[in-house]
Amino acid sequence: MGTLLQVKDLTTQFYTEEGVVHAVDGVTYDVEEGETLGLVGESGSGKSVSALSILRLIPNPPGKIVKGEVFFEGEDILKMSEEEIRHIRGNRIAMVFQEPMTSLNPVLTIGRQLTEALELHLKMDQNGAKKRAAELLDMVGIPSGGARLNDYPHQFSGGMRQRVMIAMALSCNPKLLLADEPTTALDVTIQAQVLEIMARLSRELGTAVIIITHNLGVVARYADRVNVMYAGRIVETAKAADLYANPRHPYTIGLLKSVPRLDQGKKDRLIPIDGVPPDLVHRPKGCSFAPRCAYKIDKCITDDPPLLPVDDKHMSACWVQPTVSTPIPGVLNGSASGSAGGAA
Repeated sequence: MGTLLQVKDLTTQFYTEEGVVHAVDGVTYDVEEGETLGLVGESGSGKSVSALSILRLIPNPPGKIVKGEVFFEGEDILKMSEEEIRHIRGNRIAMVFQEPMTSLNPVLTIGRQLTEALELHLKMDQNGAKKRAAELLDMVGIPSGGARLNDYPHQFSGGMRQRVMIAMALSCNPKLLLADEPTTALDVTIQAQVLEIMARLSRELGTAVIIITHNLGVVARYADRVNVMYAGRIVETAKAADLYANPRHPYTIGLLKSVPRLDQGKKDRLIPIDGVPPDLVHRPKGCSFAPRCAYKIDKCITDDPPLLPVDDKHMSACWVQPTVSTPIPGVLNGSASGSAGGAA
């Protein structure tokens, strides 16, 4: 397998009355052909903005891709003309957006919304496009797909609408699929069905996938590699198995400690991450996570750590590099002591 996508020093900012919001701040990563990459972090960490930047879907104004390079199959997307990027979107790179009800056009039938991309990118005639649209609905598990082509989005449930979005995204057999919170607002049973569909289709079609989520369970099951984002930057990157077995950034450790586990005892306490994400208009000096971090040292307050090697293909942006077994100050035997409890 070769490298399909290379993101280098991607920087996206929003210009507001309060100041410049540094939404994505120098993000660099690669995606291999057929690989599933998880992009994890709290709301506001820059996950969705980084994905929208890849497809140049940042609204301008107020947003602007300030610098960086996004090489897709050797071509820099950020240097393409509007005509060239239109041939990439929905064709070679597709995206599943967060809210299917707002992403689907309520006044157009499902069939028309599916056939539009087929006619535009694959030059299919109307009959051929309708046949392919029916096949796509069947492929994502919508019963009697052909009979549903004349239905409108409001006639589908939330899970069915998300399946339609996946069918639309995969209609032109893209090389890369960006899935932005693909299971938002769905119950756990439908979440599992939707994710299994995406995983199966990725295997069958050889499509690389970037799953953007705050759900660490999704990442553990479906991702090959994981990038953890905080305050617009990648703070840890590793193979999924390595990240869960040996997290080395305090933020990653905090995320894992705040998630319920089936092997935990009934009396074991979840340890939340205290505080709130930083103001991206006025970034703190030094490490952005330092104000919330129980492991911080003096250097964290003054110097911003780069991504440092931990192990093979495992990097963490932390001066301390704690492990899950490193004692958390203020936490004794799983119970919090004082205000410092759970500030991982």
